[in-house]
Amino acid sequence: MESKILLAEDEDKIRQLVSSYLIREGFKVIEAADGQQAVDRFEDNDDVVLVMLDVMMPRKDGFSACREIRGKSDVPILMLTARDTELDELTGFQMGADEYISKPFSPTILVTRVKNLLRRTNANDTSDVSAGGLKVLYRERSIVVDDKRIVTTPKEFDLLYYLMKNRNIVLTRDQIICTVWDMDYCGDDRTVDTHIKCLRAKIGPYAKNIVTIRKVGYKFEWNE
Repeated sequence: MESKILLAEDEDKIRQLVSSYLIREGFKVIEAADGQQAVDRFEDNDDVVLVMLDVMMPRKDGFSACREIRGKSDVPILMLTARDTELDELTGFQMGADEYISKPFSPTILVTRVKNLLRRTNANDTSDVSAGGLKVLYRERSIVVDDKRIVTTPKEFDLLYYLMKNRNIVLTRDQIICTVWDMDYCGDDRTVDTHIKCLRAKIGPYAKNIVTIRKVGYKFEWNE
């Protein structure tokens, strides 16, 4: 049976292009031209495995549609937007989105992100993680340090989540970039070091648990 994806995008050409790539990869696509139609079609199809929502849509925007769908289901949700700002990412995650990609994007990279999100979800790789008083709450997109919520950027959140999911395993900078920044990142690996530095400054007594492996990468060390 073909896996069914709900794609909501008000621009016909973009919707048809993305749909054609997904169909080529073996998915069945249900199309919606606005946020309200997306919610309605989601309710009519209980076997949808993933939802893709454009942010700027008529009748109901992507954030509102995301919040409404998340209130009914744990289906993975990927947001599409032309507004590439950190605030937009945080808003999407707060509404319950699992992934975020900015326009313009390569359709092949988008398909890869879809497959990666489905793989993580199927592997139950979206559960909360914790180490002592340090907790990463995946669905809430929040980090708690000794019962106090701290403010992080989306990339800092993803970075800590990836490190803690792989506790005591050395992760190279290339592995971190491919997973946290995904395939569309074109910068150098120094951005990993910068984000690690910022993250350490925010997680207080647990900063020492992010260990630098010289000339290789990092690991989250926890033996309790």
